[in-house]
Amino acid sequence: MHEIIWPSTRWGLRGLATTALVWGLSLRTFAQQGPATVRLLPDDAARGLSGPQHNFDFLPPGAAGDQYQTAGFFGQKLRPYLASSPEALDHLDDYRRQKTLFLADRLVAVGAFGLYGQQIFANGDKQYFNDPQKAAIGVFAVSVLATAFINRNTNSHLQRAVTAYNTGLAHQRGWPRLRPSTVGLDAAPTGQPLLALRWAVR
Repeated sequence: MHEIIWPSTRWGLRGLATTALVWGLSLRTFAQQGPATVRLLPDDAARGLSGPQHNFDFLPPGAAGDQYQTAGFFGQKLRPYLASSPEALDHLDDYRRQKTLFLADRLVAVGAFGLYGQQIFANGDKQYFNDPQKAAIGVFAVSVLATAFINRNTNSHLQRAVTAYNTGLAHQRGWPRLRPSTVGLDAAPTGQPLLALRWAVR
């Protein structure tokens, strides 16, 4: 524990005591708020490769408790919170691209399935394997295979966006390490009150 003690006059002491009181109250208010980072729902933060593709939930900076918000299908509701980090936005753009590919792939699969069904009664008699149906089956199979490749890394792009933002924030907010751990008044041997600032060494 390191301590710095500054002597003070009576009037200077009042000013320093007021400053210390305001500082202490502001620290208490800050402690009641959540951290300035973006935090994903624990289950979402733990998603691995080829994990579920439902929307991510997150706590915005300063939020605490269970006030989770949805990031939206393309992560669009998370974007305003990451706006200060170009690297995070790049990862979020990659996530949006993957989700767009996923949507396009689903439309292709639905279209192929619809074509197959339409061909069953296209010529009056039931048919299950004519040439258009063969093509539809092939397109559907390719779509299913493409889905596996598209979804493999999709989740990691959003997770990287949040990590990049939080990492950048940690670098920008290095100054709190210099903040004293306690602020108080001590009595000097002469009886004159002194302002004491203490830092805890970790």
